[in-house]
Amino acid sequence: MKNHDIVEKNIGLMAVLTIVAISFGSLVEIVPQFFLKETTTPVEGLKPLGAVALEGRDIYIREGCHVCHTQMIRPLRAEVERYGHYSLAGESVYEHPFLWGSKRTGPDLARVGGRYSDAWQKAHLYNPRNVVPESNMPAFPWLFDNVLDGKDTGKKMAALRKVGVPYTDEDIAGAEAAVKGVSEVDALVVYLQQLGTLVQQKR
Repeated sequence: MKNHDIVEKNIGLMAVLTIVAISFGSLVEIVPQFFLKETTTPVEGLKPLGAVALEGRDIYIREGCHVCHTQMIRPLRAEVERYGHYSLAGESVYEHPFLWGSKRTGPDLARVGGRYSDAWQKAHLYNPRNVVPESNMPAFPWLFDNVLDGKDTGKKMAALRKVGVPYTDEDIAGAEAAVKGVSEVDALVVYLQQLGTLVQQKR
């Protein structure tokens, strides 16, 4: 009891011990994940994002889509019934940074790929209320005017290769040509349409 009083009355000591306790708990939870095969092995069929989808992902991040939409379906009945199969670590092996998120102002997008047509996605991005009247999502009309030049796409791929994403020399060399002239909205739709398509809901 006396030792407990010392900790309670010394804010500095209490802060240090709190940090130590949280750090130890985090290490116990996180470190083992690096050594589990299921968290480090890509799911069957997983490939790095193509040049256009990679640019689309960067647009997704730039416009803050990940702030309102998660890409992580938890293994709970209500989650999988609404969104599809729960998220697997192997789906995110090539993700830098992860876009799992924690806030759902809008629905989870982990399995949105193929659920709607390209035309629907574009209409939704131009003005969400045209297709979902109750939506509070902002419109993104400038995506239809902005065009990509692809000058930095190869550099992005080269940087990602350094952290383990298996881009080939051919991927990097052809990136600029693949992206040049593509509108930002088209790139974003390409990215959205591939989300979660490798893992289907188990019925």
